[in-house]
Amino acid sequence: MIDLATWNLSVPVGNPPYTVDTPKLVNGFKDQYFHSNTGTLFFWSPVTGTRTENAKYPRTELRETYSNGTLRNWLYPEADNSLRATLAVNQVPSSGKLVIGQIHAYQSQKPMVKVEYQYKTETQTGNIVAKVRMRPDDGDGRVITIATGVKLDQQFSYMIHLSPHGALGISAAGYQWNTDISKTWSVKPLYFKAGVYVQDHTGYTSEGGQVTFTKLDIDHDK
Repeated sequence: MIDLATWNLSVPVGNPPYTVDTPKLVNGFKDQYFHSNTGTLFFWSPVTGTRTENAKYPRTELRETYSNGTLRNWLYPEADNSLRATLAVNQVPSSGKLVIGQIHAYQSQKPMVKVEYQYKTETQTGNIVAKVRMRPDDGDGRVITIATGVKLDQQFSYMIHLSPHGALGISAAGYQWNTDISKTWSVKPLYFKAGVYVQDHTGYTSEGGQVTFTKLDIDHDK
């Protein structure tokens, strides 16, 4: 079973969208957007779902917390920080794009890292792409293709690792990319996110992103 005691969940319904707190999530919360009763995590976000404040697109996405439900934010120099996941992308919106993992910055609209699945209709496979802002004041940052040829319903793993010295490693589907981020990030509170954040907001209610996680784990090793 995947431990949900370090997450809350945003679902794309209500205005503003509803947040399921950590205790409720641990107790087996399920609806049409999320469930964990099979030992895996099922995420669904339609393109027509409601959006969080300042977001362009809808999401069904976990956000890092403490076990009592308090939001967890961390400074990267204080620990060795990693997010590991194994999943399959089951459905994509017409844009073909959805975000499956992030390092976000607290009280900011601009994350440090987004790991995105980008499906190409002509090849019927997807690329795993990392979007990385090397500094907090970067605009769009760098775009790096980590892996190619990942089919829908194909299980793969990814990891986002950020060391206390600012070494950032992103691996996906057996490939890895490394860099060093700017020290200016060291004073910015950060947190992990995982799930399905569709990069599309037009279409029928049946259009959206569906992802199934079989493993999901966070570590902050001192």
